[in-house]
Amino acid sequence: MSFTSEFKAFAIRGNVIDLAVGVVIGAAFNKIVSSFVADVVMPPLGLAIGGVDFAKLAVVLKPSPDPAQAVLLRYGAFLQTIFDFVIIALAIFVVVKIVNGMRAAQPVNAEPPAPTGQELLLAEIRDLLRDRR
Repeated sequence: MSFTSEFKAFAIRGNVIDLAVGVVIGAAFNKIVSSFVADVVMPPLGLAIGGVDFAKLAVVLKPSPDPAQAVLLRYGAFLQTIFDFVIIALAIFVVVKIVNGMRAAQPVNAEPPAPTGQELLLAEIRDLLRDRR
């Protein structure tokens, strides 16, 4: 098998395409959650704490007259990333819980259905033919 045909078989396989779709949707979901945290959750939280803007929280490690040259430890951005993670993890947990609930709601047939009259007749014919031999 040539390299190109092997790669084609790999790339067209359903799992790879499903994974690619999942990554793209995950990236879009990450943007939504980041915006939700930065624009919806953090402003009221900062206001409740006393008007603090979490994104601007930082410790100056090396001051400089030019703000672009200063070395900052931006722990506010880190806190915002933690909030992003917690909300994403909570959303994934809820989705998995809903999917598992839908699976549990589907009836599971513990025993196979009883054979129909036609199946019983065919089984009887099969047994008669076997006995003749």
